[in-house]
Amino acid sequence: MAAFPNLNSDAGLKKLDEHLLTRSYITGYQASKDDITVFTALDKPPTSQYVNASRWYNHIDALLRISGVSAEGSGVIVEGSAPVVEEAAATPPAADSKDAADEEDDDDVDLFGEETEEEKKAAEERAASVKASTKKKESGKSSVLIDIKPWDDETDMKKLEEAVRSIQMEGLFWGASKLVPVGYGIKKLQIMCTIVDDLVSVDTMIEEQLTVEPINEFVQSCDIVAFNKI
Repeated sequence: MAAFPNLNSDAGLKKLDEHLLTRSYITGYQASKDDITVFTALDKPPTSQYVNASRWYNHIDALLRISGVSAEGSGVIVEGSAPVVEEAAATPPAADSKDAADEEDDDDVDLFGEETEEEKKAAEERAASVKASTKKKESGKSSVLIDIKPWDDETDMKKLEEAVRSIQMEGLFWGASKLVPVGYGIKKLQIMCTIVDDLVSVDTMIEEQLTVEPINEFVQSCDIVAFNKI
């Protein structure tokens, strides 16, 4: 079970950042209620000084906006924080605020008046937003572990990782990474990412982005080590 001091203190943020140095999530290999417990204990997003905690925070925030988090986790203790109830963990906060906004909109509607062009346009935009949100929520997600090998021992692995993380697209969230010795002084980059299945194809990303110019200046080959549905 993971344990953290007050996460709104420098000591707490430092421990969280160190904990996430080699992890994508607080516990286990997928987002869980443990991540939500820590996420809600933070009064504000970690600054860029805590690069691992900041990366994790943005990733969890994105997951909540897409479909919420429902996995149980193995337990986490945060000083001064109450455990997360099931409903709060499973339901994206964005949906709650939207429902509240919709209720306020309904209160303002004149059921006996003539609908204006602005009201028609607003109704169409809300319908389109709900449709898009529903489609995203129905999309499955996967956790992927990728091995990325350099050309030789002279390849700048820091620049290689920067080039890999420069690939940005809807539904792709880069996670933790580490360098793994291969032999003869060569190290490979092992990196985690979470994808929305309907939006991202890992095979296509490897063929069309990771192994072509300009990234192939650093990357010799890529292999999918693990692919797990979330």
